[in-house]
Amino acid sequence: MMTKLKNSINKIAPALLESWMRDYYFSTEIDIGSSGVENFSLTELYKLTNLTQEELDRIVFHDSSSLGNFELRKAIALRWGNGDPEQVMVTHGSSEANFLIMNGLLNADDEVVVLDPCYQQLFSIAESIGCQLKRWELRFEQHFLPNIEEAKRLITPRTRMVIVNFPHNPTGASLTKKEQDALIDAVAEVGAYLVWDAAFADIVYEGSPLPNPNLRYKRSISMGTFSKCYGLPGLRFGWCLASPEMLERFVHLRDYMTLHLSPLVELIAHRVVEKADNLLSIRLQQARVNLNILSKWVEQHQEFVEWSRPQGGVCTFLRLRYISDSEAFCHHLANVHKVLLVPGTCFNHSSHVRLGFGGATSDLNEGLSRLSKALVTDFKF
Repeated sequence: MMTKLKNSINKIAPALLESWMRDYYFSTEIDIGSSGVENFSLTELYKLTNLTQEELDRIVFHDSSSLGNFELRKAIALRWGNGDPEQVMVTHGSSEANFLIMNGLLNADDEVVVLDPCYQQLFSIAESIGCQLKRWELRFEQHFLPNIEEAKRLITPRTRMVIVNFPHNPTGASLTKKEQDALIDAVAEVGAYLVWDAAFADIVYEGSPLPNPNLRYKRSISMGTFSKCYGLPGLRFGWCLASPEMLERFVHLRDYMTLHLSPLVELIAHRVVEKADNLLSIRLQQARVNLNILSKWVEQHQEFVEWSRPQGGVCTFLRLRYISDSEAFCHHLANVHKVLLVPGTCFNHSSHVRLGFGGATSDLNEGLSRLSKALVTDFKF
């Protein structure tokens, strides 16, 4: 197992999005490239979750359990799962969960169905293991809406795993409940694993969030995180919902890596789970306001950009009408206008950019103003 893990690390492709963020996240003034909501402070958490300084003072920095604090796991199971804490593992963000899932369940030559475009971590780890990837394309011409019939054609008796994230990063597209049921049925028919990245699940603009597939299919594995909808990326807190048998595989790997979470992180996370709606309601309202601002901006700049209005999450995948090299444009925007925007090359789509609208409304307005100048004035067509 350790040999396989080491080989996976050595062969894995550079993480293009993380590399871009490393270069520009701290050197720009305005962020309209990230895919999460505005971040909360510890002071705000005191008010929103009833967390107290006295509780923090009482923390003893002992080891936690491999799966995580039992009461925390129970709270996650009650909110996002079936109520069974034995099917919950807390992780260092969903990135650790993703790494454990791929290395715990996949082998070389396994057939894996992935979305395209897609957040790179969801397919590069499988690719590094030696899996054979089949790409389920989300097409701009179809508003990035997933075609379930196409997914059914891609899923075969050889398919070992299907990996999806809805609402989708970077496009904001999603499934209907009927389409989700059809996808689960197609995966279940061949007995494959369904990996459901629910990072953006709690922010949708029409209807209710999609239910967790674990509630009806035992070979599904879902991931959650506080980094996107809950404004706590620096907490590095996530979770994984799966059968106890699968979680045992992940623990086997974790014994050689992170072992467990800090009791400080677990305490704060527990309070956030208990009062999750307090945080979510604030940021969902803000996301709706910001989405309307962005919608008006796109309408005013139709000569330069095209889009499909996102159904969930807080990012969209704009297509630049006259700029084929989005990376060069985003370098210019960062270096000249001090605005962070993510080039579509991070998602293998060079004429697109990922624009995040979850931050402070004032930052969004300023970022869009600077983006307008770059599009209208700096680049001559």
